[in-house]
Amino acid sequence: MKITLLIILSILTFLSQLLLSHSTRCNPQDKKVLLKIKKAFNNPYHLASWNPDTDCCQWYVVDCDRKTNRITNFHLFAANISGQIPPAIADLPYLESLTFHKITNLTGTIPPALARLTNLKRLSISWTNISGPIPSFLSQLKNLTFLDLSFNNFSGAIPQTLGELRNLSGLRLDRNKLTGPIPDSFGDLSPSLQYLYLSHNQLSGSIPRAWGDLNFTSVLFDRNRLEGDISFLFGKNKTVQNVDFSRNMLRFDLSNVEFPDSLSTLDLNHNRIYGSLPEGLAKLENLYLNVSYNRLCGQIPVGGRLQELDYSSYFHNRCLCGAPLPNCK
Repeated sequence: MKITLLIILSILTFLSQLLLSHSTRCNPQDKKVLLKIKKAFNNPYHLASWNPDTDCCQWYVVDCDRKTNRITNFHLFAANISGQIPPAIADLPYLESLTFHKITNLTGTIPPALARLTNLKRLSISWTNISGPIPSFLSQLKNLTFLDLSFNNFSGAIPQTLGELRNLSGLRLDRNKLTGPIPDSFGDLSPSLQYLYLSHNQLSGSIPRAWGDLNFTSVLFDRNRLEGDISFLFGKNKTVQNVDFSRNMLRFDLSNVEFPDSLSTLDLNHNRIYGSLPEGLAKLENLYLNVSYNRLCGQIPVGGRLQELDYSSYFHNRCLCGAPLPNCK
């Protein structure tokens, strides 16, 4: 009987130690910082799981590294939270991914303290009411591979220093109130950059000619005030898939532009593009095309999906003709 009791006590002791070990998996300093962040947000219901008596590696919004047990991910989505981004976020030194998404009551500016998060690989602050200029100190986050500042109220010029982020594969600054030209430093963007979204701003000037040496997957620049030529973005050897420069003030001859087989979306509506539609467009079997409201002439090439598109993809040009528009005379 005594032996049985001792065995039971030993098992209970082992289990209690195991549970204690599990409950203290979270780094104490990280827990302290997280509770400070919760207080800065006025203890919102969205962070109700952040109980100081429990393991913070099990809390909602954050993730811990399996080996180091340090907080590496902080993703706050669609939360009923008001206030500004707490500078205390920067006291989570092992963060690799930081997200604030669809939090309309998040206001203020990006705190300078975030420049200390040098391990960050992904930073996404989107669909908020964060405002002010895009801070130049973001260039200190050299390990960033993805930067998303879309759907906010950022204003002013794009800082030259963003061109120093040499590891980016994706950059989103769309749906803000940015003005001025595309920075000269963007002419030397990393070849690893595949996705570049600057649409729905008030950017002016031309795009860097050096981009002709890059090979984007998707470039969205619609609804700006950009001028000049973009034909150098294309070529038979490129792999670009989606291009949208609609509602700008581009002016160039489209007649002899060669398009890659990979192209699936080309939207150039509401510009000042002239010439004719290249015959090569007829070879693109899956192309969505919109060239309406330009200054194009000549017959629409026959083939591909060009005759399947609605007439609204072509109308309001100088003298385009052929199906789906009226026949050429």
